Amino acid sequence: MLPYHSLPEAQATLGRNLSFAETLWFHYSATKSDYFLFCHNILFLFLIFSLFPLPLVLLETKRLPGLDKYKIQPKVRLSFHEMFKCYKDVMRMFFLVVGPLQLVSYPAVKMVGIRTGLPLPSGWEICSQLAVYFMVEDYTNYWIHRFLHGKWGYEMIHRVHHEYAAPIGFAAPYAHWAEILILGIPSFLGPAMVPGHMVTFWLWIALRQIEAIDTHSGYDFPWSPTKYIPFYGGADHHDYHHYVGGQSHSNFASVFTYCDYIYGTDKGYRYQKKMIRKLKEEMTNGAEQNGVSYKTQDKKSD
Repeated sequence: MLPYHSLPEAQATLGRNLSFAETLWFHYSATKSDYFLFCHNILFLFLIFSLFPLPLVLLETKRLPGLDKYKIQPKVRLSFHEMFKCYKDVMRMFFLVVGPLQLVSYPAVKMVGIRTGLPLPSGWEICSQLAVYFMVEDYTNYWIHRFLHGKWGYEMIHRVHHEYAAPIGFAAPYAHWAEILILGIPSFLGPAMVPGHMVTFWLWIALRQIEAIDTHSGYDFPWSPTKYIPFYGGADHHDYHHYVGGQSHSNFASVFTYCDYIYGTDKGYRYQKKMIRKLKEEMTNGAEQNGVSYKTQDKKSD
């Protein structure tokens, strides 16, 4: 709840007029408690889990011409019933684990200093903090993910997430309840190290889940804007991890690829890509040579 009773009081305290965004924030948050604002995360997560995978469901069921060729594992097709079952499982875990976890984690948010007042952060501040959050989460998630692929971690916890060898958007948050709790640590560590505004925290939670849905989409679109993000793994990078399955010791990173490269856990993935490129080159060269031989034969017959 903002400590100002009116807009002029807020302007007088800041010593300037409020920006348009700050005015909107004042009118929305002035009478709402900080706890209520924090709980917006539950609504955001519900909407993201429910709505963002829907275009992928359409692609999976309709097999639209021109787009189906971008499916990474084209031989694996899930029915609408199977995808809806995944969504129901995710929602059950959402209401039993994710939602309650958000409700009880508010004291930690207040303790680290995430604020709700004015002024609002600048665009540069938001972007720089989000960059830190992504880097911290990615690095810590990498090592936790590697632990979960150990014998005990995989058999007791992580195997649930790998039930989908060809991942789909709805399967991004599909996991054992213990994994949801464990991986909440990397997600909160960045905001704890560099606390910002509640708006930044909202954006972080939303973007991280949208990114997870993207990497579990099962489709690698060449026009995706994420192609321009340095070291971004994307669906192709993470799909290989699911494809190899429980025996996978490759591509543990959640967002970027630098940890896998530095620690040598992407060798299988890079070897596969090398072999695929080599095979495509051989097929292309073979087709070109066949074309030349056909033309030569035609000239001789003339």
